[in-house]
Amino acid sequence: MSGSVAIVHIVDDDASFLAATARLLAASGFAVKTFAGAGEFLAQCGPDTRGCVIADLQMPGLDGLALQDALARLPNPLPLLFLTGAGDIPSSVRAMRLGAEDFLEKRAPREELLDAVRRALARDLHEREQRAGQETLQARFDKLSEREREVLSHVLLGRLNKQMADDMRINERTVKLHRSAIMSKLGVRSVAELARLAQDAGVR
Repeated sequence: MSGSVAIVHIVDDDASFLAATARLLAASGFAVKTFAGAGEFLAQCGPDTRGCVIADLQMPGLDGLALQDALARLPNPLPLLFLTGAGDIPSSVRAMRLGAEDFLEKRAPREELLDAVRRALARDLHEREQRAGQETLQARFDKLSEREREVLSHVLLGRLNKQMADDMRINERTVKLHRSAIMSKLGVRSVAELARLAQDAGVR
């Protein structure tokens, strides 16, 4: 289920509050899973897990900030928002600086919580689409041979075919063949388009 449905994962060691928050979100139309601790949640969090995380700040074992650090190291980090009864300014500043979607008190108005959850789910969808696009783009560059990558680096520096041929100690016709293969594999028709694609893929 977690691989195909966006789920609100609630992590809190207060069993009664955990159940109440889950009921509220489920009644508002969200798919919900609950966890009594950060370790329990991380143990089942895989690369295809979608949605967002609502976490308490102070919990036994891994606290909320440690959970935030652990999420940030995952290949597909889920947006996290804090819902705590023991917040303080330094913790909230650190949490927001490290990318928390929101930092709410447990007595926050219902609509404020629901709005934060909607933002977090929308953010997860947007960031997941961005990562998928980046992976697709990178896969196109992965098709290039080692020699084609070398030619590409010269092209991106604006070097002429003759300069490349001299630097690489190959003939100019071979350079042209490599350039043609690069353009074909990447599906571009101009150096300007090639440069934009390389920039988007983080290739230099």
